[in-house]
Amino acid sequence: MDSNKKYWKGLEELNKTPEFVEKNKHEFAEPIPIEEILSGGGLSSKTPRRDFLKALGFGVGAVTLAACQKVPVHKSIPYLIKPEEVTIGVANYYSSTFEGSAILVKTRDGRPIKVEGNPNDLLSKGGLSASAQASVLDLYDNSRVKDPKQNGSDTGWEQIDQFVKSQLASVAAAGKKIRIITSTVHSPSTQAVIADFITKYPTAKHTNYDAVSYTGIIQANQNSFGKAVLPHYNFDKADIIVSFGADFLGTWISGEEFTRQYVSNRNNKSLEAKKMSRHIQFESGMSLTGTNADVRMPIKPSEEGVALVNLYNAISGTTLPGSKKLANANTDKAIVLVAKELVAAKGKALVVAGSNDVATQILVNAINSLLGSYGTTIDLDNPSRQYAGNDAELVEFINEAKRGEVGAVFFIDANPAYDYYMANDVKEALKKVSLKVTFADHVDETAALCNIVAPNHHYLESWGDDSAIEGYYTVMQPTINPVYNTRQAETSLLIWSDNAVKDYYTYVRNNWNTNLLAKGGLTGQAGWETLLQTGFVKVADVAAGTYTFNKDLNAVAQTVLNNSAKLADGGKVELQMYQSVAMRDGKRANNPWLQELPDPVSKVTWDNFAAMAPADIKKMGLDEFEVVIVEANGHKLSLPVLSQPGQAPGTVSVAVGYGRTAAGLVGNNVGKNAYPFHSFRNGTFQTTASATVKATGDIFPLSQTQTHHSYEGRTVIREASFKEYVKNPSVNSGKEGEHQTFSLWDEYERPAYNWKMAIDLNACTGCGACVVACSAENNIPVVGKEEVGRRREMHWIRIDRYYSFNQNGEAKVDGRSGKVTQEKEIDKLENFDNVSVVHQPMLCQHCDHAPCETVCPVLATVHSSEGLNQMAYNRCVGTRYCANNCPYKVRRFNWFNYWNDSRFDNYLNNEHTQLVLNPDVTTRFRGVMEKCSMCVQRIQAGKLKAKIEKRPLADGEFKVACQQTCSANAIVFGNANDPNSEISKALKSERTYYVLEELNVQPGIGYQVKVRNTSSELQA
Repeated sequence: MDSNKKYWKGLEELNKTPEFVEKNKHEFAEPIPIEEILSGGGLSSKTPRRDFLKALGFGVGAVTLAACQKVPVHKSIPYLIKPEEVTIGVANYYSSTFEGSAILVKTRDGRPIKVEGNPNDLLSKGGLSASAQASVLDLYDNSRVKDPKQNGSDTGWEQIDQFVKSQLASVAAAGKKIRIITSTVHSPSTQAVIADFITKYPTAKHTNYDAVSYTGIIQANQNSFGKAVLPHYNFDKADIIVSFGADFLGTWISGEEFTRQYVSNRNNKSLEAKKMSRHIQFESGMSLTGTNADVRMPIKPSEEGVALVNLYNAISGTTLPGSKKLANANTDKAIVLVAKELVAAKGKALVVAGSNDVATQILVNAINSLLGSYGTTIDLDNPSRQYAGNDAELVEFINEAKRGEVGAVFFIDANPAYDYYMANDVKEALKKVSLKVTFADHVDETAALCNIVAPNHHYLESWGDDSAIEGYYTVMQPTINPVYNTRQAETSLLIWSDNAVKDYYTYVRNNWNTNLLAKGGLTGQAGWETLLQTGFVKVADVAAGTYTFNKDLNAVAQTVLNNSAKLADGGKVELQMYQSVAMRDGKRANNPWLQELPDPVSKVTWDNFAAMAPADIKKMGLDEFEVVIVEANGHKLSLPVLSQPGQAPGTVSVAVGYGRTAAGLVGNNVGKNAYPFHSFRNGTFQTTASATVKATGDIFPLSQTQTHHSYEGRTVIREASFKEYVKNPSVNSGKEGEHQTFSLWDEYERPAYNWKMAIDLNACTGCGACVVACSAENNIPVVGKEEVGRRREMHWIRIDRYYSFNQNGEAKVDGRSGKVTQEKEIDKLENFDNVSVVHQPMLCQHCDHAPCETVCPVLATVHSSEGLNQMAYNRCVGTRYCANNCPYKVRRFNWFNYWNDSRFDNYLNNEHTQLVLNPDVTTRFRGVMEKCSMCVQRIQAGKLKAKIEKRPLADGEFKVACQQTCSANAIVFGNANDPNSEISKALKSERTYYVLEELNVQPGIGYQVKVRNTSSELQA
């Protein structure tokens, strides 16, 4: 291992700032101020146990009634007469779908408590995103609309139906237009309902729009190949991937699916076959995908078009008119080298771009055509249906409404008053529409402008279906009765259009019986029941065709270059908007699990910010977290600035999805709304702009989690190049010089089970889905921004993010390099734009020589005969000796009774939200230590099932929560006593090493060395 390579969690650790040094003098987070203790500090004993989740506005009577009935509901069933399928204390699982992915929903006593991926799901094979994991909590949100509303007042469904139908009749008689505005609808049955509605009202039109748009790609494919589709990308078929600003492992199109594909060419199986794909990323802000790249090149948004033109020139051997060199000589050289690699991998290459500009995407199409990507890494014949929004149609609707041509509008899962870049235009337009109906489940920004709110069911209360990819159909079934007096949007449309079928369940059944069951070789009632068990049907793929680009690129290239020139406005910085992995487009801003999930790159929670390069911050004389005014496209926004290594100099990045004003108690006024920075150019919404940044002198602290825990300078990350790995698979794993271990006490045998875990750093992308999955499974409380700022977050698993300078300690600074071997030289560096990143999941290591166990005075933490470090919460008196002795800093102290304390009423403390708790896991009270238990409840359930069935426990029969949700399969857990188990094979990998094994704590989790497919020629 190269001792010159220095890893650092954040700039404060690298530069040893006074604040960081001071914090590190204290082993623990800030203690409770004495005045809080004396005054009671909000730790009221008056709050009853059943109100433990009142914090967020998340409600028990309604949910209890809903949970006690059969699904679908025909009559109430008292629990004295138990529903046949419900056994107290035994979980039921229902298949359903979330955004087109097949899922399994775990219910206990009739209430959904956990969402898992369906292992047979076509997209992620059982993996699930953080958003999907957190979606179950939305069901219990107490700020949901509980009854239909007319003009802001509660009313009944009969009154709503009468009013809407009379208004529609008036609109139809007047010949005015009717518009149905939705986010992308890819449900076959919903599409059929809308089509029936339009048949009844011929002046109606359906418009799909997405807050974060992919219209540019769809229109480019229409222009290039006559197919207005979003392609289905196959990253697993690509030997080399080049991305220009597409965060395909995070938020771009289908992150979980692409993660699974991507990792399949970089994990243990691939490496053992001496095969590894190569990934090169060009981008402005440091994205999740950029952190995983083998080579990352920071570029400005204005340089992206120039770079693509140059890449086309280098591959084709021609020169498009207007071509010019990039200002950065290193990037210009990199484009030529990348072109050579792409051509060498022809047929197994893939170039993608995150831009929504049609001309840019046409250029990308031309490049992929030259590389023979169509029919292999890009499939236009089995396209994705995940995004079908048409930006121009939404703009036209607003213009129609402003002209008074629209008589009625219906919003389904759409909130343009928040996420349209000119929200005032939406408000003005809707003033001229007589009937405005929204199916929102919250009184959101658009609902406040509507005269009818017809609240939709949560998806866990609904019947339906989905088709995210051509030929793949998933089914949705309710797992609980409607908690509130809501009604499915499709049912409302059926009633208002006088459809012969008024019940949506029947409508879905009819659609499947007529059209979809046969696609899966199913028929009749037996086929329907089989579908509800399996969750999906899959039609055989159409053979993916090859497509040749034969359009004239001269005008396209000129448009791209002109747009680049306009963006590179002299004296201004270049602004780029992006989606954060947790908050995405902002629809789930009221979900506290997502708000408290640290951003994978910045590790910021509960806020968005202006990310800038450290050199730019230094040049402007800004302090960290200083509030700056960002102005672009006629809009101003005050945001705290964050020094972000890897950010391209001269740029600023801001996440959309924040700044909600009508999301609910949790999401209101968290961060600032960046959607007004968008613009509408050449038929699509653009996410880049020229901007100015001005200092205000104010400070707005951000709550970050990354540097809350210190290893005192010890090395915990090990990595190698693919070239080194091929020569020596054990490179940097430390196996050549294994140290001798000693024991101060007798060892115990583990005759039956020896539970261990393996984590592959090459597979982990750092997405954080495991953090939310763990929170949902183990009843981990949300503490809020202020407590996170005090280093009191409660997550049992964290994803540590480490930076390092490229070239084994050399930092490239505008073509110059500075050797980083002494800390004093760090201060001389001007830029941090060329850094690499490693993500490392860190949780309790369940050490065989656990240092926490030897210091506990009450035996609250002890070792089991199966190798687990256990916590007896009732014994713990909160001395925190164990946390002091833990070198990994993975123990969490309950500073407050988070479930009962009134100070957390805006986070996770409400009578309904308690129903999402897992009854198999104890909820911890104030004053105890808690930590990862390796989901011991799942272990026990698996063992008990095997015992009842009188058989051995099979390998893989159960998975721990973090393992189960990981699309990358980065985490493996199992019985190391079984030599044929997956965990035994993983730990035998030459790449396996143990973090801080030199301390002789004998951790139970083995990590596998990070391998990057780097090229010294390109990296330099």
